[in-house]
Amino acid sequence: MTTTDHVDVDASGLEAEAAALDAADRLRRFRDAFVGSEASLVYFDGNSLGRPPRASVERLATFLRDEWGGRLIRGWDESWMLLPFTIGDAIGRTAIGAAAGQTVIGDSTTVLLYKLVRAAFDAQQTADPERIEIVVDRDSFPTDRYVVEGIARERGGRVRWVDADITAGVTADALRAAVGPRTAVAVLSHVAYRSGYLTDAAALTRIAHDAGALILWDLCHSAGSVPVEADDWDFDLAVGCTYKYLNGGPGSPAFAYVARRHQAKLAQPIQGWMGTADVFAMGPEYRPAEGMRRFVSGTPPIVGMLAMQDTLEMIEDAGIHAIRTKSIALTEFAVRTADAVLAPLGVTVASPRDPALRGGHVNLSHPSMRQVTEQLWGQDVIPDYREPDGLRIGLSPLSTSFTETHTGLLAVAAAVRSLG
Repeated sequence: MTTTDHVDVDASGLEAEAAALDAADRLRRFRDAFVGSEASLVYFDGNSLGRPPRASVERLATFLRDEWGGRLIRGWDESWMLLPFTIGDAIGRTAIGAAAGQTVIGDSTTVLLYKLVRAAFDAQQTADPERIEIVVDRDSFPTDRYVVEGIARERGGRVRWVDADITAGVTADALRAAVGPRTAVAVLSHVAYRSGYLTDAAALTRIAHDAGALILWDLCHSAGSVPVEADDWDFDLAVGCTYKYLNGGPGSPAFAYVARRHQAKLAQPIQGWMGTADVFAMGPEYRPAEGMRRFVSGTPPIVGMLAMQDTLEMIEDAGIHAIRTKSIALTEFAVRTADAVLAPLGVTVASPRDPALRGGHVNLSHPSMRQVTEQLWGQDVIPDYREPDGLRIGLSPLSTSFTETHTGLLAVAAAVRSLG
Protein backbone atom coordinates (compact mmCIF):
# COMPACT_ATOMS: atom_id res chain seq x y z
CA MET A 1 0.00 0.00 0.00
CA THR A 2 1.40 3.44 -0.89
CA THR A 3 1.31 6.54 1.27
CA THR A 4 -1.53 7.94 -0.81
CA ASP A 5 -3.79 4.89 -0.48
CA HIS A 6 -6.43 4.74 2.22
CA VAL A 7 -8.89 2.24 3.53
CA ASP A 8 -12.56 2.76 4.31
CA VAL A 9 -13.14 3.40 8.02
CA ASP A 10 -16.41 4.03 9.79
CA ALA A 11 -15.95 7.49 11.33
CA SER A 12 -18.88 7.05 13.72
CA GLY A 13 -17.08 4.53 15.89
CA LEU A 14 -13.79 6.35 16.27
CA GLU A 15 -14.73 8.34 19.37
CA ALA A 16 -15.75 5.15 21.21
CA GLU A 17 -12.62 3.41 19.95
CA ALA A 18 -10.46 6.24 21.32
CA ALA A 19 -12.13 5.96 24.72
CA ALA A 20 -11.63 2.19 24.75
CA LEU A 21 -7.97 2.53 23.77
CA ASP A 22 -7.43 5.06 26.56
CA ALA A 23 -9.08 2.75 29.08
CA ALA A 24 -6.79 -0.11 28.05
CA ASP A 25 -3.64 2.02 27.81
CA ARG A 26 -0.95 0.60 30.13
CA LEU A 27 0.88 3.96 30.05
CA ARG A 28 -2.10 6.22 30.75
CA ARG A 29 -0.87 7.00 34.28
CA PHE A 30 2.03 8.97 32.82
CA ARG A 31 -0.20 11.52 31.10
CA ASP A 32 -1.14 13.13 34.40
CA ALA A 33 2.56 13.66 35.13
CA PHE A 34 2.72 16.51 32.59
CA VAL A 35 1.82 20.16 33.04
CA GLY A 36 -1.27 21.06 31.03
CA SER A 37 -2.50 17.52 30.46
CA GLU A 38 -5.78 18.38 32.19
CA ALA A 39 -6.54 21.22 29.76
CA SER A 40 -8.66 20.93 26.62
CA LEU A 41 -5.76 22.05 24.42
CA VAL A 42 -4.73 19.41 21.86
CA TYR A 43 -0.97 19.11 21.59
CA PHE A 44 0.31 17.56 18.38
CA ASP A 45 3.83 18.97 18.68
CA GLY A 46 5.50 16.77 21.28
CA ASN A 47 7.87 15.64 18.53
CA SER A 48 9.16 19.22 18.35
CA LEU A 49 8.88 20.52 21.93
CA GLY A 50 7.64 18.16 24.62
CA ARG A 51 5.35 19.10 27.49
CA PRO A 52 7.11 19.81 30.82
CA PRO A 53 6.81 17.14 33.52
CA ARG A 54 5.21 18.40 36.73
CA ALA A 55 8.18 17.01 38.66
CA SER A 56 10.49 19.29 36.69
CA VAL A 57 8.73 22.37 38.03
CA GLU A 58 9.71 21.39 41.56
CA ARG A 59 13.15 20.18 40.47
CA LEU A 60 13.98 23.54 38.91
CA ALA A 61 12.61 25.48 41.87
CA THR A 62 14.60 23.34 44.29
CA PHE A 63 17.75 23.81 42.25
CA LEU A 64 17.37 27.58 42.16
CA ARG A 65 16.62 27.79 45.85
CA ASP A 66 18.83 25.13 47.41
CA GLU A 67 21.64 24.22 45.02
CA TRP A 68 22.40 27.40 43.10
CA GLY A 69 21.05 29.66 45.84
CA GLY A 70 22.37 27.66 48.79
CA ARG A 71 25.54 25.97 47.62
CA LEU A 72 26.59 28.58 45.05
CA ILE A 73 29.92 27.80 43.38
CA ARG A 74 30.43 24.80 45.66
CA GLY A 75 27.86 23.04 43.47
CA TRP A 76 30.49 22.46 40.79
CA ASP A 77 32.59 20.31 43.09
CA GLU A 78 29.59 18.62 44.67
CA SER A 79 27.77 17.43 41.53
CA TRP A 80 27.51 19.81 38.60
CA MET A 81 30.85 18.97 36.99
CA LEU A 82 29.78 15.35 36.51
CA LEU A 83 26.18 16.05 35.51
CA PRO A 84 26.79 16.00 31.72
CA PHE A 85 28.14 12.47 32.09
CA THR A 86 25.65 11.08 34.61
CA ILE A 87 22.69 12.35 32.59
CA GLY A 88 24.43 11.25 29.40
CA ASP A 89 24.74 7.74 30.80
CA ALA A 90 21.05 7.83 31.75
CA ILE A 91 20.15 8.69 28.14
CA GLY A 92 22.41 5.89 26.98
CA ARG A 93 20.81 3.39 29.34
CA THR A 94 17.15 4.30 28.90
CA ALA A 95 16.81 5.72 25.40
CA ILE A 96 19.61 4.77 22.98
CA GLY A 97 21.00 1.41 24.09
CA ALA A 98 24.47 2.61 25.01
CA ALA A 99 26.69 1.35 27.80
CA ALA A 100 28.07 3.89 30.27
CA GLY A 101 30.93 6.15 29.27
CA GLN A 102 29.83 6.81 25.68
CA THR A 103 27.17 9.55 25.92
CA VAL A 104 27.48 13.12 27.15
CA ILE A 105 25.22 16.16 27.35
CA GLY A 106 26.88 19.12 25.71
CA ASP A 107 26.06 21.87 23.27
CA SER A 108 23.25 22.38 20.76
CA THR A 109 22.51 19.70 18.19
CA THR A 110 24.17 21.83 15.52
CA VAL A 111 27.43 22.25 17.45
CA LEU A 112 27.62 18.58 18.39
CA LEU A 113 26.98 17.56 14.78
CA TYR A 114 29.82 19.80 13.72
CA LYS A 115 32.18 18.40 16.32
CA LEU A 116 31.53 14.75 15.55
CA VAL A 117 31.22 14.94 11.75
CA ARG A 118 34.37 17.05 11.52
CA ALA A 119 36.26 14.71 13.89
CA ALA A 120 35.16 11.66 11.88
CA PHE A 121 36.04 13.26 8.55
CA ASP A 122 39.51 14.29 9.75
CA ALA A 123 40.26 10.85 11.22
CA GLN A 124 39.19 9.11 8.02
CA GLN A 125 41.18 11.45 5.80
CA THR A 126 44.29 11.01 7.94
CA ALA A 127 44.00 7.25 7.54
CA ASP A 128 43.17 7.42 3.82
CA PRO A 129 43.49 10.74 1.94
CA GLU A 130 41.20 9.43 -0.81
CA ARG A 131 38.21 9.51 1.55
CA ILE A 132 36.94 13.00 0.83
CA GLU A 133 33.16 12.49 0.65
CA ILE A 134 30.45 13.04 3.25
CA VAL A 135 27.21 11.26 2.40
CA VAL A 136 23.91 12.88 3.42
CA ASP A 137 20.41 12.78 2.00
CA ARG A 138 18.74 15.82 0.47
CA ASP A 139 15.76 15.52 2.80
CA SER A 140 17.78 15.48 6.00
CA PHE A 141 16.90 18.17 8.53
CA PRO A 142 18.44 21.48 7.33
CA THR A 143 20.99 21.67 10.16
CA ASP A 144 22.45 18.30 9.17
CA ARG A 145 22.79 19.36 5.54
CA TYR A 146 24.18 22.80 6.35
CA VAL A 147 26.76 21.41 8.77
CA VAL A 148 27.88 18.79 6.25
CA GLU A 149 28.20 21.38 3.47
CA GLY A 150 30.21 23.66 5.74
CA ILE A 151 32.62 20.93 6.80
CA ALA A 152 33.14 19.77 3.22
CA ARG A 153 33.96 23.33 2.16
CA GLU A 154 36.19 23.91 5.20
CA ARG A 155 38.17 20.67 4.84
CA GLY A 156 38.41 20.40 1.07
CA GLY A 157 35.90 17.58 0.93
CA ARG A 158 32.84 16.89 -1.15
CA VAL A 159 29.19 16.22 -0.38
CA ARG A 160 27.69 13.08 -1.89
CA TRP A 161 23.92 13.56 -1.96
CA VAL A 162 21.39 10.77 -1.57
CA ASP A 163 18.00 11.41 -3.15
CA ALA A 164 15.21 10.09 -0.95
CA ASP A 165 11.44 10.06 -1.34
CA ILE A 166 10.16 12.79 1.00
CA THR A 167 7.21 10.58 1.97
CA ALA A 168 9.69 7.90 3.04
CA GLY A 169 13.45 8.05 3.61
CA VAL A 170 16.84 6.58 2.82
CA THR A 171 16.68 2.93 1.82
CA ALA A 172 19.45 0.35 1.94
CA ASP A 173 19.75 0.37 -1.85
CA ALA A 174 20.05 4.16 -1.93
CA LEU A 175 22.83 4.18 0.65
CA ARG A 176 24.64 1.27 -0.98
CA ALA A 177 24.73 3.24 -4.24
CA ALA A 178 26.15 6.32 -2.50
CA VAL A 179 28.98 4.94 -0.36
CA GLY A 180 32.30 3.61 -1.58
CA PRO A 181 36.08 3.96 -1.33
CA ARG A 182 35.87 7.75 -1.28
CA THR A 183 33.35 7.94 1.56
CA ALA A 184 34.67 9.29 4.84
CA VAL A 185 31.45 9.48 6.81
CA ALA A 186 27.71 9.13 6.25
CA VAL A 187 25.21 11.27 8.17
CA LEU A 188 21.69 9.86 8.36
CA SER A 189 18.51 10.35 10.37
CA HIS A 190 17.04 7.34 12.14
CA VAL A 191 13.54 8.86 11.88
CA ALA A 192 12.98 11.32 9.03
CA TYR A 193 11.87 14.69 10.36
CA ARG A 194 9.27 15.23 7.63
CA SER A 195 7.70 11.85 6.86
CA GLY A 196 8.48 9.97 10.07
CA TYR A 197 10.17 7.18 8.06
CA LEU A 198 11.97 4.80 10.42
CA THR A 199 15.05 3.43 8.73
CA ASP A 200 16.76 0.13 9.48
CA ALA A 201 19.71 1.68 11.30
CA ALA A 202 21.49 -1.62 11.90
CA ALA A 203 21.38 -2.57 8.22
CA LEU A 204 22.48 0.86 7.00
CA THR A 205 25.30 0.93 9.53
CA ARG A 206 26.58 -2.36 8.13
CA ILE A 207 26.43 -0.95 4.59
CA ALA A 208 28.51 2.07 5.61
CA HIS A 209 31.04 -0.10 7.41
CA ASP A 210 31.32 -2.47 4.46
CA ALA A 211 32.40 0.54 2.41
CA GLY A 212 34.99 1.51 5.02
CA ALA A 213 33.02 4.57 6.11
CA LEU A 214 32.03 5.81 9.54
CA ILE A 215 28.38 6.66 10.16
CA LEU A 216 26.73 9.28 12.36
CA TRP A 217 23.08 8.85 13.28
CA ASP A 218 20.79 11.80 13.98
CA LEU A 219 18.53 10.54 16.77
CA CYS A 220 16.53 13.73 17.29
CA HIS A 221 13.20 12.11 16.39
CA SER A 222 14.15 8.73 17.86
CA ALA A 223 15.37 9.15 21.42
CA GLY A 224 12.53 8.46 23.82
CA SER A 225 10.09 7.38 21.10
CA VAL A 226 11.48 4.31 19.32
CA PRO A 227 13.99 1.72 20.54
CA VAL A 228 17.60 2.42 19.61
CA GLU A 229 20.45 -0.03 20.21
CA ALA A 230 23.55 2.06 19.54
CA ASP A 231 25.97 -0.56 20.86
CA ASP A 232 24.29 -3.64 19.42
CA TRP A 233 23.79 -1.95 16.03
CA ASP A 234 27.48 -0.99 15.98
CA PHE A 235 26.97 2.78 15.76
CA ASP A 236 30.09 4.89 15.43
CA LEU A 237 28.60 8.24 16.38
CA ALA A 238 25.21 9.75 17.17
CA VAL A 239 23.72 13.10 18.12
CA GLY A 240 20.24 13.86 19.39
CA CYS A 241 18.28 16.72 20.90
CA THR A 242 16.54 16.53 24.28
CA TYR A 243 13.60 18.93 23.96
CA LYS A 244 11.37 16.59 21.96
CA TYR A 245 10.48 13.22 23.50
CA LEU A 246 12.91 13.75 26.42
CA ASN A 247 11.07 16.96 27.47
CA GLY A 248 14.19 18.89 28.43
CA GLY A 249 12.60 22.25 27.65
CA PRO A 250 13.13 24.93 24.99
CA GLY A 251 16.73 24.87 23.81
CA SER A 252 17.83 22.18 26.23
CA PRO A 253 21.29 20.88 25.31
CA ALA A 254 21.79 17.95 22.96
CA PHE A 255 23.61 14.67 23.58
CA ALA A 256 26.53 13.07 21.77
CA TYR A 257 27.37 9.38 21.54
CA VAL A 258 30.85 8.20 20.55
CA ALA A 259 31.49 4.45 20.56
CA ARG A 260 34.25 3.63 23.00
CA ARG A 261 36.45 2.19 20.23
CA HIS A 262 36.66 5.61 18.56
CA GLN A 263 37.07 7.93 21.52
CA ALA A 264 40.87 8.03 21.67
CA LYS A 265 41.21 8.40 17.90
CA LEU A 266 38.89 11.35 17.33
CA ALA A 267 40.09 14.92 17.86
CA GLN A 268 37.14 17.21 18.35
CA PRO A 269 37.68 20.58 16.68
CA ILE A 270 36.33 23.03 19.29
CA GLN A 271 39.06 22.86 21.93
CA GLY A 272 37.92 24.34 25.22
CA TRP A 273 39.02 24.16 28.81
CA MET A 274 36.35 21.68 29.88
CA GLY A 275 37.65 19.08 27.44
CA THR A 276 41.18 18.97 28.86
CA ALA A 277 42.81 16.21 30.86
CA ASP A 278 43.10 18.51 33.90
CA VAL A 279 40.37 21.13 33.76
CA PHE A 280 41.92 23.35 36.41
CA ALA A 281 45.56 23.03 35.37
CA MET A 282 45.09 26.07 33.11
CA GLY A 283 48.14 24.86 31.21
CA PRO A 284 49.90 26.50 28.28
CA GLU A 285 48.61 23.96 25.74
CA TYR A 286 45.53 21.89 25.09
CA ARG A 287 45.75 18.26 26.19
CA PRO A 288 42.52 16.36 25.58
CA ALA A 289 40.92 14.33 28.33
CA GLU A 290 40.32 10.63 28.08
CA GLY A 291 36.85 9.33 27.27
CA MET A 292 33.81 11.47 26.61
CA ARG A 293 35.16 14.53 28.42
CA ARG A 294 37.32 15.25 25.37
CA PHE A 295 34.14 16.03 23.43
CA VAL A 296 33.12 18.77 25.88
CA SER A 297 34.23 22.32 25.10
CA GLY A 298 32.92 24.98 27.46
CA THR A 299 31.10 25.24 30.77
CA PRO A 300 28.20 22.74 30.87
CA PRO A 301 24.67 24.22 30.66
CA ILE A 302 23.55 22.88 34.04
CA VAL A 303 20.14 24.56 34.29
CA GLY A 304 19.26 23.44 30.76
CA MET A 305 19.86 19.76 31.51
CA LEU A 306 17.81 19.46 34.70
CA ALA A 307 14.29 18.89 33.38
CA MET A 308 15.08 15.92 31.14
CA GLN A 309 15.96 13.83 34.20
CA ASP A 310 12.29 13.44 35.10
CA THR A 311 11.35 12.15 31.66
CA LEU A 312 14.32 9.77 31.67
CA GLU A 313 13.01 8.35 34.93
CA MET A 314 9.58 7.86 33.31
CA ILE A 315 11.10 6.18 30.27
CA GLU A 316 13.04 3.83 32.50
CA ASP A 317 9.88 3.08 34.49
CA ALA A 318 7.69 2.52 31.42
CA GLY A 319 10.30 0.81 29.26
CA ILE A 320 11.17 1.98 25.77
CA HIS A 321 9.51 -1.05 24.15
CA ALA A 322 6.20 -0.33 25.91
CA ILE A 323 6.54 3.27 24.75
CA ARG A 324 7.07 2.10 21.20
CA THR A 325 4.00 -0.16 21.44
CA LYS A 326 1.85 2.80 22.41
CA SER A 327 3.46 5.00 19.78
CA ILE A 328 2.48 2.51 17.09
CA ALA A 329 -1.06 2.31 18.47
CA LEU A 330 -1.35 6.12 18.48
CA THR A 331 -0.09 6.57 14.93
CA GLU A 332 -2.19 3.65 13.67
CA PHE A 333 -5.26 5.26 15.22
CA ALA A 334 -4.29 8.61 13.69
CA VAL A 335 -3.98 7.04 10.24
CA ARG A 336 -7.35 5.29 10.59
CA THR A 337 -8.97 8.54 11.67
CA ALA A 338 -7.34 10.42 8.80
CA ASP A 339 -8.68 7.84 6.37
CA ALA A 340 -12.18 8.27 7.78
CA VAL A 341 -12.48 12.03 8.20
CA LEU A 342 -9.67 13.63 6.16
CA ALA A 343 -9.27 11.49 3.03
CA PRO A 344 -12.76 12.47 1.78
CA LEU A 345 -11.53 16.09 1.90
CA GLY A 346 -8.51 15.35 -0.28
CA VAL A 347 -5.96 14.95 2.54
CA THR A 348 -3.36 12.23 2.01
CA VAL A 349 -1.10 10.45 4.47
CA ALA A 350 2.47 11.40 3.48
CA SER A 351 4.09 8.95 5.88
CA PRO A 352 4.73 5.21 5.65
CA ARG A 353 1.59 3.21 6.40
CA ASP A 354 3.55 0.21 7.62
CA PRO A 355 4.12 0.92 11.35
CA ALA A 356 7.46 -0.90 11.19
CA LEU A 357 8.62 1.86 8.85
CA ARG A 358 7.15 4.77 10.80
CA GLY A 359 8.38 6.63 13.87
CA GLY A 360 6.26 8.69 16.25
CA HIS A 361 4.66 11.22 13.92
CA VAL A 362 2.37 11.27 10.90
CA ASN A 363 2.53 13.79 8.08
CA LEU A 364 -0.78 14.82 6.46
CA SER A 365 -0.65 16.52 3.06
CA HIS A 366 -3.08 19.02 1.54
CA PRO A 367 -2.54 22.33 -0.31
CA SER A 368 -4.21 24.32 2.48
CA MET A 369 -2.16 22.94 5.40
CA ARG A 370 -0.24 26.15 6.04
CA GLN A 371 -3.49 28.04 6.57
CA VAL A 372 -4.97 25.08 8.47
CA THR A 373 -2.07 25.15 10.92
CA GLU A 374 -2.47 28.89 11.52
CA GLN A 375 -6.21 28.48 12.11
CA LEU A 376 -5.77 25.53 14.48
CA TRP A 377 -3.20 27.33 16.65
CA GLY A 378 -5.84 29.98 17.31
CA GLN A 379 -8.18 27.20 18.48
CA ASP A 380 -5.70 25.58 20.89
CA VAL A 381 -4.99 22.68 18.54
CA ILE A 382 -1.22 22.67 18.03
CA PRO A 383 0.33 20.72 15.14
CA ASP A 384 3.20 22.05 13.03
CA TYR A 385 3.64 22.75 9.34
CA ARG A 386 6.38 21.38 7.08
CA GLU A 387 6.87 22.10 3.41
CA PRO A 388 5.49 21.04 1.05
CA ASP A 389 1.86 21.15 2.21
CA GLY A 390 2.47 19.01 5.29
CA LEU A 391 0.78 19.14 8.69
CA ARG A 392 2.70 16.98 11.17
CA ILE A 393 0.85 15.15 13.92
CA GLY A 394 3.41 14.47 16.65
CA LEU A 395 2.15 11.93 19.18
CA SER A 396 4.30 11.70 22.29
CA PRO A 397 3.43 8.34 23.88
CA LEU A 398 3.81 9.34 27.53
CA SER A 399 1.71 12.50 27.31
CA THR A 400 -0.76 11.99 24.43
CA SER A 401 -4.10 10.22 24.71
CA PHE A 402 -6.17 8.60 21.99
CA THR A 403 -9.12 10.88 22.77
CA GLU A 404 -6.87 13.91 22.36
CA THR A 405 -5.73 12.51 19.01
CA HIS A 406 -9.33 11.99 17.86
CA THR A 407 -10.41 15.46 18.98
CA GLY A 408 -7.48 17.10 17.23
CA LEU A 409 -8.00 15.31 13.94
CA LEU A 410 -11.67 16.27 13.89
CA ALA A 411 -10.50 19.87 14.30
CA VAL A 412 -8.10 19.42 11.37
CA ALA A 413 -11.00 18.15 9.26
CA ALA A 414 -13.17 21.13 10.23
CA ALA A 415 -10.38 23.56 9.36
CA VAL A 416 -9.73 21.96 5.96
CA ARG A 417 -13.46 22.03 5.24
CA SER A 418 -13.75 25.69 6.24
CA LEU A 419 -11.02 26.69 3.80
CA GLY A 420 -12.87 25.09 0.93
